Order: sequence, then structure tokens, then C-alpha cells
Amino acid sequence: MKINKEIQALMHLVDDPDEEVYHTVSEKIISLGKKIIPNLESLWETTEDSSAQERIELLIHRVHLRELTEEFEVWKNGEAGLLEGALLVSKYHYPDMPAEQVQKDLEKLRRNIWLELNNYLSSFEKINVFNGIFYNYNKQKSVEVSYDNPDAFLINKALETKKGNAISNGIIYQIVAEQLDIPVKAINIPRQYVLGYMNDHSPMSVTHASELISFYIDPATGQMYSHNDIENYFKRLSIPPVSAHFKPLSSKQIIQLLLEEISKCFNNERNLYKREELLHIARMFD
Repeated sequence: MKINKEIQALMHLVDDPDEEVYHTVSEKIISLGKKIIPNLESLWETTEDSSAQERIELLIHRVHLRELTEEFEVWKNGEAGLLEGALLVSKYHYPDMPAEQVQKDLEKLRRNIWLELNNYLSSFEKINVFNGIFYNYNKQKSVEVSYDNPDAFLINKALETKKGNAISNGIIYQIVAEQLDIPVKAINIPRQYVLGYMNDHSPMSVTHASELISFYIDPATGQMYSHNDIENYFKRLSIPPVSAHFKPLSSKQIIQLLLEEISKCFNNERNLYKREELLHIARMFD
């Protein structure tokens, strides 16, 4: 952004000790949008005071957050594709992340699986082929869901490192399956992120949502489960397997869950503001 007298004045007031002055200045800077970021970065480089640098870093973060929140609003009210939503979540942590690399990695994965598929394969055979490429040839590994590191939840890092948790790997799995017209959806099973292979029954023709699912897939390993296996899981939890637990999650529900889970990574006092920001975005989908 071109330096003018107003911007110069704002930059000079970033380190003002008066909180009221700083609040007014920060709101004005944030309202200018991401075009002000190069000026803030330049100011950071020429500032020696660590507290002033922290203020500048927070301002840059808040500018990115405002832009990102607006993008989430557009996504929510548009077609709400799962890939686009997952990329927006990644942008919270990596604002300058090149989405092209993620798309390139996904396309490579899609093409490798597509080359091994044919119209004569059964649903089980298709998933066996998918799993063989996804976990063995592509070497996509899984780590336990932990709140020590938010990167394990992000599809860009899961693809880059070939290590994701059940949620990030499950999102990647579903995105690629959709691109291949394989009917795999995340299911609302409690305390687990499980995928279901959907059959072609009409929702109007069944009495329980589980009848729409042929079998289940653990995205951490690719292991397939039967209805019997899932029923036993519900028995161990002492939870009734009501129809709502077997309904596919929409893209908005998956992204809301992803935001809520990542927010749990920021539970110390220094990063609590990030937790609140992520939960605020998640509440947009209520």
C-alpha cells in the first residue's frame, strides 16, 4: 500500500502507551484490510521494542482473521465444497499457504487411484483399490488425535508430511472419493470420525439411516467395518444407535467439527484468543 500521511500517522501510534489511543488506531488499521500488511511487516522489521513487535504481530493476525471470516461467510452461503472449507481452515494458521500445492497433491492422488479403478469392481473392491493407493503407494500415515499440535488437523500439512489424524485424513479421503464419484461420506458416529460407503437407496424408502450405508471405513487405517461391528461399538459405549448417528455430515458440519477440534489445541493463557476466534467462526455454522 502506498504510504500517505494518514498511514504514517497510524504507524507512529501503534506503540502508543494509551490503550484507548491504541484501540482506535488498531481498529482503523484493521479496517484497511490486507493491503496494509506490507506496511505492518516493514514496521515490524524496523522496530526494536519487543512489546511493539507483539502488537504489530497481533494486528497482522487480526487483519488476516477479518479477511478470513469474510471468506468463511461467502463459503457458508455458497456451494460450500468440502475442499474449499478445509483450505480456509488451513489459512487460519498459514495465511500465505499456496492452495495450488494442495490441489496438485490431491489431483496426483486422484489420478493414481483412477488408473486402478474400473466399472466392474464391487464397492468393497473399489475401497480396497483406494486404500492400496492411499495408504500403501502414497504412504499416507495416521497419528492419534491429539491437541498438542494443530498441524495434524490441517489438510495442507497432512498432505505435505503424509501424516494426518483421523479427521484430516478422513477429509482428504472424502474429497478424493467425491472426485472419483465414490459415495463415501463422514458419518455422525459419536466419539469417532468414521466414513460410510453410501448405497443407492432413497432416504424416503428406509426407516433407519443406517440402511443407507453399505459398510464403514476407518480413515486412520482404511479398515472396513460391518454393521455388526458398529452395533457392538454402540453397545460398549452404552449409547442407543439412533438414526441421527448414521446420517452423513454436510460439508458445513465437518468444517464446524474441524474448527471445534483445532480450538482445543489452544488452551493455555497465551493462546486463548485463538481458541475463541476458532470457536467464533465455528458458531457461524450453527
